[in-house]
This record gives sequence, C-alpha cells and structure tokens, in this order.
Amino acid sequence: MEIKKFVLNPIQENCYVVSDETTKEAAVIDCGAFYDQERQAVVSYLKDNGLTLQHVLCTHAHFDHIFGLDTLYETFGVKPRLHAADNDIYAHMGRQVASMLGTSYDHAMPPLGDALHDGDRIALGSLELRVLHTPGHSPGSVVFYIEDEKVLFAGDTLFRMSVGRTDLEGGSWQQLMSSLQRVLKPLPADVTVFTGHGPATKIGDEVMMNPYLR
Repeated sequence: MEIKKFVLNPIQENCYVVSDETTKEAAVIDCGAFYDQERQAVVSYLKDNGLTLQHVLCTHAHFDHIFGLDTLYETFGVKPRLHAADNDIYAHMGRQVASMLGTSYDHAMPPLGDALHDGDRIALGSLELRVLHTPGHSPGSVVFYIEDEKVLFAGDTLFRMSVGRTDLEGGSWQQLMSSLQRVLKPLPADVTVFTGHGPATKIGDEVMMNPYLR
C-alpha cells in the first residue's frame, strides 16, 4: 500500500491518495484541491505513477474536503461517493463557501456515485476499505478503515489530541462523542489515524491522552 498526502486549500486540508502497489488501483480520499496548481498536482501524481483511479471517496461534504471533485470527475470520469446524510450539505457547496470564506464559488459539483453506508467494504486491489459511519462533525461523516494495514482515514471526526467542530450545519456534539466512544475507541491501539487536518496520530495515543476518547 502507498499513501500520498496533499495539504490543500486555504484551510490546509489533508487529501490522501491510497494505492495498491501491485494492481496500481487508487482511491482519492477528500480531494480538497482548490487552486489550479493543487488540482494539477493530484492529477499529475495519479498519471505520473501509472495509477488507475477507481474510487473518489469523501469522509464528509464540507467545502474544504470537496473542492477538487469536479477536476477528478472531468479528468477520470469517476463520481464521488459520500454518505447520503450529507447530500444536502453537498448540494449547497456555493452557500458553504460564501458563508465561510466570503467569496463565490463557480465550479459545478459533479454528480454523486453510489452512497456510502455503514459497514460497506470497498475493494482496492488487494486492499479493503471499510466504511464506518461516525456522525457528529456532520450527519454523514464516515471514516475509512483498512484493517489489514492498521490504517484509518478519519476526516474531521478525530484529530491529534482534538476532535472535529460541531457548530457547522448538521453538527452534533452528542453524536460526535458517541461516535468516538462507539466506533473509534474500540479500534486497536496501533492503528495509525490519518486526519483531515494536521498530523497523523495513533488510536492508543488518543485513548491515553485525548480527553474526548478516555
């Protein structure tokens, strides 16, 4: 397995390209590429490494995690997938940008692919990503867990020694706390967590030191 991290857009969001080294199949998780050079960097990485884009996956539909979906769709024809509970947030991308950044957003969002559901298993060559629904940061927030590799892509549900905010559309502090305790805390301590912003962490470190997971 190869993981390439891109730090993108004015919000410094983490986008990940996950690929199977043998089959060269790839998934892009949370493509927040905003500027033209960021969009081109993600596309060039896929092309230059001979990767075949199979999946475009979203941990949630907040604007900073979906800026670049149109570029991936236009270039590779792959529709993005997210949990249906975030469909309304996705549909109002322009409103999100205007509210948070005070500017307009002229890119048309691509049509969505099949909705993600809790427990879905997504094949990527020899890899398998399991979808775990973790509402709280948004109604449709999910994480992607590759159990065999002990890797978790957590979006904005969990950060290093912190957690996602819940004051945006559809957020719920109670749901977030429940998701952390029910879904993430039981995972093995040595699972590496690739977060939506900031550095990676370990489940064990968060359970020991993050007050929201104790």
